[in-house]
Amino acid sequence: MSSAFPEIYLVRHGETEWSLSGRHTGRSDIPLTANGEDAAGKLAERLAGHAFSAVWSSPSARARKTCVLAGFGPGAVIKEDLAEWDYGAYEGITTKAILAERPGWQLFRDGCPNGEFATDVGARADAIIHALRQAAGTILIFSSSHFLRVLAARWLGLPPEGGALLVLDTASISVLGYEHDLTEPVIRRWNQR
Repeated sequence: MSSAFPEIYLVRHGETEWSLSGRHTGRSDIPLTANGEDAAGKLAERLAGHAFSAVWSSPSARARKTCVLAGFGPGAVIKEDLAEWDYGAYEGITTKAILAERPGWQLFRDGCPNGEFATDVGARADAIIHALRQAAGTILIFSSSHFLRVLAARWLGLPPEGGALLVLDTASISVLGYEHDLTEPVIRRWNQR
């Protein structure tokens, strides 16, 4: 289903060892696995035929490598606000390990010690949304799971914590857009693999 309005294509980076094992990967630059590189390369076929007015990427090596392998490296603009959630003291740790020390912890509700809270990530997402609406074109974005989940929640007008309701697999494609007019933001497609 195509739209007469601008669409925002969201691509989560390919698999890394940490995404595979469930370790929180915020600001650490963990490379793609061989499977991650293969899936990133296959994104080129999946995105073929779409015209993008701009390509934006998170500064992380995993997002930038996914962008390059998908065939969109030349001309991609690095946007610092697209960086993954800063997990602070929980960087490199699994949710299971965190829960063993802090029962009941939830990332979107409780945030991370010495890192970001949902409101911090939401403020960065809001800045990206403002730039997207100013650009008024179909834009391709490469970033990471938790940031993209917050971005989608904010696109819909939900609080940043609303991102907890959305899940993204590695090398997935999602599309944000509009329904009847530019005052009705919607999710057009989600987590396509």
